[in-house]
Parts: sequence; structure tokens; C-alpha cells
Amino acid sequence: MASVSTYLNFDGTCEEAFAFYRDVFGGDFVDPPMRMGDAPADPAMPALSEEERARIMHVALDIVGGHRLMGSDIMLSMGHVLTPGNAMYVAVSFDDEDEARDAFAQLSEGGTVSVEPTPMFWGDLYSDFADRYGIQWMVMAPLTEGTGLA
Repeated sequence: MASVSTYLNFDGTCEEAFAFYRDVFGGDFVDPPMRMGDAPADPAMPALSEEERARIMHVALDIVGGHRLMGSDIMLSMGHVLTPGNAMYVAVSFDDEDEARDAFAQLSEGGTVSVEPTPMFWGDLYSDFADRYGIQWMVMAPLTEGTGLA
């Protein structure tokens, strides 16, 4: 079955971030997280430090609407560089305002809020922010009758 997922990179905080996302969205990881140290050693490559062996190679969590969030840590020893930015957002649409407000409150804690949950002219409650790990989110839900803009 074809699917689309969002893949996130972290600099040593992938495990912590995905434990946080699991707490927010519920459920459990699709499979146990794989660590860099789980890969067979390559004699042509230098040995990994204990810190890099503990980094996450791959983790996956189903969040809402059949969407899978996946992630890994970068490897500085392999020349990887993490450059946080605003080129992409994880956009999550809930069925009701209470779910959206709850997800916003949890995900934005310790992050940087651009737009608090706000009724928008197009008929949705909308918010956007970067979480404590620098991941950009849009959280929205259809407005409940009587809570929209007049």
C-alpha cells in the first residue's frame, strides 16, 4: 500500500523527541527504535564513539489520520549537519477544537509560538509554532458552530 510519511532529523535528541511525540499522540512505535550501533561494523569506516552508537538510526510513530512520523539522529562524524529552518511543517488536522487545543498546548510547551490557536476566516481553528526540538508544526481543526468569526 502506498503511503506518505514525514521524516525528521535531530542532533542527538531523536529518542527524547519521539518519546515526547508518543506522549502527545498516544500509541507506540511501529518497531523498537534502531540505533546506529545496531548496524554491522564497516571495516572501511572508523569505529563509532559510544555516544554515536547510542544515537537513533530510525524510529517510526503513527500519529493521526494514518500519518507516520519517522526520524533519526544525524552523525557528525560522517559530516552531517543539522540546519533547522522553516522549509517544512508537520500539519496536523484534528476533528474538533478541543483535540487541536490540547495538542497545541502539549507540543508548543518549551517551543516558540508564532500563532496561538485562533479562529480563521476560512473556518478553522489554526495555530503554528516550533516545538522544543525546533520542529515546525501547524495544528488545526474545523471551528465548532458559534466559535467562528462573525
